[in-house]
Amino acid sequence: MIRSLSARLLVLTVFFVMLSEVLIFVPSVAHYRMNYFDDHIAAGHLATLALAASPTGKIDQGLTNELLRQVGAHGIMLHRANGMVRMLDSPMPPRADTTIDMTRGRNIARWIAHSFETLFSRGNRILRVIGRSPFEPDARVVVLLDEAPLRVAMWRFGCRILELSIIISLTTAALVYLSLQWLLVRPMRRIIDSMTSFRQDPEDASRRILTSRRKDEIGRAERELATLQETVRQALGQRARLAALGTAVTKINHDLRSILATARLVSDGLADSDAAEVQRIAPRLIDAIDRAVALCTRTLDFSREGAPPFAPSEFALLPLIEEVLSALGVPEDELAVELAVPRQLSVRADRNQLYRVLFNLARNSVEAGARRLGFATKLADGMAAVEIADNGPGLPPRAQENLFRPFAGSARPGGSGLGLAIARELMRVQGGDLVLASTTGAGTLFRLTIPLARQPAAAVSRVPGLAISGRRFPAGPDGSGGPERHQRF
Repeated sequence: MIRSLSARLLVLTVFFVMLSEVLIFVPSVAHYRMNYFDDHIAAGHLATLALAASPTGKIDQGLTNELLRQVGAHGIMLHRANGMVRMLDSPMPPRADTTIDMTRGRNIARWIAHSFETLFSRGNRILRVIGRSPFEPDARVVVLLDEAPLRVAMWRFGCRILELSIIISLTTAALVYLSLQWLLVRPMRRIIDSMTSFRQDPEDASRRILTSRRKDEIGRAERELATLQETVRQALGQRARLAALGTAVTKINHDLRSILATARLVSDGLADSDAAEVQRIAPRLIDAIDRAVALCTRTLDFSREGAPPFAPSEFALLPLIEEVLSALGVPEDELAVELAVPRQLSVRADRNQLYRVLFNLARNSVEAGARRLGFATKLADGMAAVEIADNGPGLPPRAQENLFRPFAGSARPGGSGLGLAIARELMRVQGGDLVLASTTGAGTLFRLTIPLARQPAAAVSRVPGLAISGRRFPAGPDGSGGPERHQRF
């Protein structure tokens, strides 16, 4: 079985060249048969000129037989336009078995059929061939020929064509084989060897393919493979480093949380001190410890493999948002909140996970410096789209590019970048999503989608915007959001 590409190319080249030669052979044999008859008609006309040289218009039988032998005919007859006839024939000319009239035109299909009939016939038929003289277009020449010599000549001609075809096909195949071997097969083998070597140890930089200067598809494939290998090698190296780092962080986190718990207990004791300096420093110390504990918790949550546990239930959305706002702990004179959420709107989700997502978004807005916060909803296709808008300074371009990438999307100095990454993961586990709808210097708008528990009887889905203190929050691209209730927390 032929497996290599080069061997297949060699066999296919020989096959197609031989096929081309066969297609050439068929009309060539028919054309050879025509030429055979034309040559004998011309020779027959020349033979009859011996009669013109004789004073009596006749020659002896011996010379006639010699002329007929030279032509290869049993008889020759020349008919001129003026009615004159010249004839050379043997003492007992045979009777013609078939007549071939070449003056009626030459249909190539019919001549091909007659050629194969001659090639594969048996015996010796007598052919009566009629044709125009090449020396006198108005004269007709009739010759009686044996078919056996024609068949032998045709087979010899076919064998010569076959031999030439074999030589041409082998030469062509060898040239094509060598050309493709140099242009295609060898570079492909080099690419395959590089891929095989790279698969055995992708982290070894020395196994990267060395690209050539070729500008064709092979050169492009080499360059793309080199880029791919380098990308995979870097990704595997980064993954290995992150895996080692994750293992180390998990172990350190456990001990660090114990240390922070002890520090929290001590800081609680300091909060009860009557010293003015302690009273001034203690709240900031407690906040710092709480943030450190929260960071450890988020890091551990993110490092766990698999999706977070999901316990869905149906609940009203507005009370959950009110709990989130209350948990922010921001004085009501520092944060204005606009709610455009129907009280009867219920969703199906994990309440604790959704609380974490909403709290993370609201806390990010407050920590970014927002003083106005709005919640609005839109219903479509069994989903509730909750839009959280603020009037903060917006996200910088770098934060937007890596917003949902862990350890890369934080917009605050010292932030871990885990909050939004975990929030999006939690929303997708629940069948929804979290996206950044817009962010400008006048504010930021996040949109999260949640499956509906049931379709409410009256829902606010299309309203112009969120009004707070005479200023409008940006509505979504579809015009969703709107005032339903204004309150402060």
